[in-house]
Amino acid sequence: MNDDPFFGDPAGTNDAVWKKSLRRIGVFCLFAFIFAGTPLLAAESASVSSRERISIDDDWRFIQGDPTNNTVSLLYDTGRTQAVRRFAAEADGNPALNQSVVTNESTNVTAVIKRWILPTGNEFIKDPSKKFVRPEGNPGDGVAYVQPDFDDRSWQQVDLPHDWAIAGPFIRSGGGGMGRLPTAGVGWYRKELNLPATDSGRSIFLDVDGAMSYAAVWLNGQWVGGWPYGYASWRVNLTPYVKPGGANVLAIRLDNPPNSSRWYPGAGIYRNVWLVKTLPVHVGHWGTYLTTPTVSSSSATVDLKVTVDNDSKQNANVNVSTQIFPLDANDRKAGAAVADIAPVNLEIPAGSNAVTEGMGTVINPKLWGPPPQQRPNRYVAVTTLSQGNTIVDTYETPFGIRTIKFDPNEGFFINGEHVQLNGVCDHHDLGALGAAFNIRAAQRQLEMLQDMGCNALRTSHNPPAPELLELADKMGLLVMDEMFDCWQRDKTPNDYHRLFDDWHEQDMRAQIRRDRNCPSVVMWSIGNEVGEQFTGTNGAALARQLCDLVHDEDPTRPTTSAMNWAHPADPLPGVLDIIGLNYQGAGIRGAPGKYPAFHEKFPDKFIFGSETASALSSRGEYVFPVTNSDSAPVGPHSGEDRIKHQVSAYELYCAAFGSSADKVFASQDQHPYVGGEFVWTGWDYLGEPTPFDSSRSSYSGIIDLAGFKKDRFYLYQAHWRPDHPMAHILPHWTWPERVGQITPVHVFTSGDEGELFLNGKSLGRKKKGPYEYRLRWDDVVYQPGTLKVIAYKNGKLWATDEVETAGAPARLKLDPDRRTIDADGKDLSFVTVTVTDKHGVMAPRADNRIHFEIKGPGEIVATDNGDPTDFESFPSHDRKAFNGLCLVIVRGHPGQPGKIELTATADGLKVGTAFIETTLGMKPPGEQSIAVTSPHDKPRAASSFSTSQAFTAR
Repeated sequence: MNDDPFFGDPAGTNDAVWKKSLRRIGVFCLFAFIFAGTPLLAAESASVSSRERISIDDDWRFIQGDPTNNTVSLLYDTGRTQAVRRFAAEADGNPALNQSVVTNESTNVTAVIKRWILPTGNEFIKDPSKKFVRPEGNPGDGVAYVQPDFDDRSWQQVDLPHDWAIAGPFIRSGGGGMGRLPTAGVGWYRKELNLPATDSGRSIFLDVDGAMSYAAVWLNGQWVGGWPYGYASWRVNLTPYVKPGGANVLAIRLDNPPNSSRWYPGAGIYRNVWLVKTLPVHVGHWGTYLTTPTVSSSSATVDLKVTVDNDSKQNANVNVSTQIFPLDANDRKAGAAVADIAPVNLEIPAGSNAVTEGMGTVINPKLWGPPPQQRPNRYVAVTTLSQGNTIVDTYETPFGIRTIKFDPNEGFFINGEHVQLNGVCDHHDLGALGAAFNIRAAQRQLEMLQDMGCNALRTSHNPPAPELLELADKMGLLVMDEMFDCWQRDKTPNDYHRLFDDWHEQDMRAQIRRDRNCPSVVMWSIGNEVGEQFTGTNGAALARQLCDLVHDEDPTRPTTSAMNWAHPADPLPGVLDIIGLNYQGAGIRGAPGKYPAFHEKFPDKFIFGSETASALSSRGEYVFPVTNSDSAPVGPHSGEDRIKHQVSAYELYCAAFGSSADKVFASQDQHPYVGGEFVWTGWDYLGEPTPFDSSRSSYSGIIDLAGFKKDRFYLYQAHWRPDHPMAHILPHWTWPERVGQITPVHVFTSGDEGELFLNGKSLGRKKKGPYEYRLRWDDVVYQPGTLKVIAYKNGKLWATDEVETAGAPARLKLDPDRRTIDADGKDLSFVTVTVTDKHGVMAPRADNRIHFEIKGPGEIVATDNGDPTDFESFPSHDRKAFNGLCLVIVRGHPGQPGKIELTATADGLKVGTAFIETTLGMKPPGEQSIAVTSPHDKPRAASSFSTSQAFTAR
């Protein structure tokens, strides 16, 4: 840990010392990022059963709605006591938009079960006087569904993660902001847990990675606790209510309010759930914190804090020791220990906890960093608790060793090497799978983004699934870890502003403790486009409170907030450690870009684009005529097809407040001190269907909802991977109605010039000019045939691409992304279905309706086509192709290896078939240590992580 007064006094109570220490530290030097992901805890004593972390995702019972005859209110909180001035999400540079809506909400406040839920978060409230006392009583005692003897056999059987809304049907009326799926309402989950008699005397916990939302938990009819924030990971203590040696019935109620989000929030227990068993003396919840105060090529100092809980009724004397091992890609220890942290004896009072801190040195450390320049090397700290000669707990903390530096003039550095942040923003849904987390689906998304040249991810606008960060750690992606979309001022009637005053401390501390050992996390975002940008010193004071809270939990990473309105002279930006600008860098609504103004005002602060572009397009849709500009807001005569509700894929059009990729590239290249960007968005997502609110999903993704690359993918790849030889032509070349008409041709290439040929005839050779990112032949007259480009770099042949005119649709071609998957009921194969002509050329305008059938030990989970206007339910086995493509998602039946046969048929087309093999024990890369299905497997505790850093903050 850093002993500088800045880190010890982040609130600035000793301002003179703080400023002096900043001068001594120097500018923006962020040392030693350490990743400690999720502990894999295993018993290491034959005489005592130690820690188990058991997946309990399988075989739940589910029903929507409360019992029909229920008379017991389980509302969390009804009403608010204040009038709220709503903050319009698109206020941007137009303050008038923010003043337009005032809502006078109910003055009748009745906290129903809130008083019983609030104490669940006491662990994360620092001031003891502010902790909550659980009232007497057993809320929900009269509700049939919580009773252990209730017969739930008629309920739906489901496995977790589960999203009850994703199956639809889509809702045609109202706005499309939340994805037009039935998320609102109450849902109940019940599961029987059989606990052996040997669990007597152990501490038993329920860990929930995410449940949407207002969760309440009962065990054996007794109230346990709950957590309202749907994106939070949380724990409740089941110990007082368990009955070892028999059946225990767990009941969880969720209550998703309407109008709670600006995008699709999902519904249900949509992340993984775990049963954790320990002895009374054990490492606490997210109880390790690793930093690396000094790092060089020859050695790295590892500082480890361990919190040990004593749940017993007697004082405990505990020995705490730690060894550090290198980790391989499959989470296995790769060789002998490379460092030790000296044992420490702790005296822990009964019913309390204690913290110990120690240091070790890793010689010749292998550093963690993003590819392709660096490698995401990792280590694991194995912490052992002993009482006498008995091991009572073993806790494993994966981490990474690195240094990070945010320089206001030179940009972002990791391990001393400059790295531009080529990042994207993404929401949490997985397209046709909804919010239900699936590690293979998330891995597929990240793999495609890395192929594009992406090296960073913003978790917009909430805590992500812990496994997403684990993937980022393993794959070497940098993460901007975001907490809230709003603070006290709301954007929708039932969003987080209703919880902020009561829960922001618990939610922030919980997220940071969970994630602070992840080397992927390089910054904390405390908010996105918050309404407090408009409230001057009051908003800045609230931002200061949040930043201080972050620094208290993790003084090793900087804080930021994604700002779309705050100006350099406003007080809020000055509070933040680094400046994140949403759209302002390239200029909003025709206004000049503000990178120079912020750089002049804050010469000692790192500046980056926390949200950029918001370019809009529909894959394979091209609207004529094409704008002559390099960036044009979408409108009735600018890139829109108002009949089909699609947006042109020439990739020149954007939201009213946004910019094209070309314009953003230029704004960053013209200001080299800017550290990079996070593009809105990497993937299309459910909800927020700008500019057509009648649609189901967004148009802003570089990749569409089904996972098919838009043309924009290649524009980013050309810019972000300049050493990768590539060229890409658009549009397609099947335009029978445009013979003799001007049909502009654009080329995205990492080369610097290119020559275009139509049916072998040269249409000219062109070279990119300064701040130009595409080659344009805007006067091409369409005639069928073959269009080819030869790209050059530094005068030498670099890459080629060609497109040809397709004939009538004739065949269906099926291509699984993986032909062998695990027969575990979770692993997936994503099958691309292409409509081709008789020669195998893709028919780029085909919209045939395709029917899918499956044989063998597997099932079709969902289908999609990437069309934001398609209202076919995702589980449907029938789907129209959208511009020649369709997607089928297949999984194997658990425990049933064999061959799956997937067949696609459509009227007038040749049948397509694909075979997928399912095997036992085959895990896809990166999954081996994540899915724990047996109490005898190595469990993983939730992740924690840390870094040491110094940076200028004002």
